[in-house]
This record gives sequence, C-alpha cells and structure tokens, in this order.
Amino acid sequence: MPTLKEIENIFMYHSPKADQPKRYDAIRTKAKELALLINEVCPESREKALALTNLQQTTMWANASIAINEGCEEHEN
Repeated sequence: MPTLKEIENIFMYHSPKADQPKRYDAIRTKAKELALLINEVCPESREKALALTNLQQTTMWANASIAINEGCEEHEN
C-alpha cells in the first residue's frame, strides 16, 4: 500500500531537471522508430493498433519513471 508521501509524489507536477528532457526525447525517438517500423510491416488490424497503443503507454511510463523517481536529484551517466 502506498504511503501518503508516495501518492503525493505520483500526482504532483514534476518539472524537468538537469538532463531529463534529453532522456525523454531519446526514449520518444526510439519509440517513434519502432512505431514507424510496426506501421510499415504490420497489417492493419486490432493487434497493430494495440501494439502502437502499448508502445505509446511504454513511452509514457518510461518518461514518468524518470520524472517521478528522480525528484530533485540529477541523473549521472
């Protein structure tokens, strides 16, 4: 069960810090690359639509993991 602090952190605005925008863009760029491939090679179908929807969700959750879990800390790499 999440704590009140965890819930507050999840549902607050997280302004981009340090190199986060660069990493958000990197994730979106790779996801777009895969989306274009899926769009090109997969037949029009429910499964294709779901693949693209889930890729969109994957991108959102990956970026959210950076925003929510890094707080004011800077990412080092």
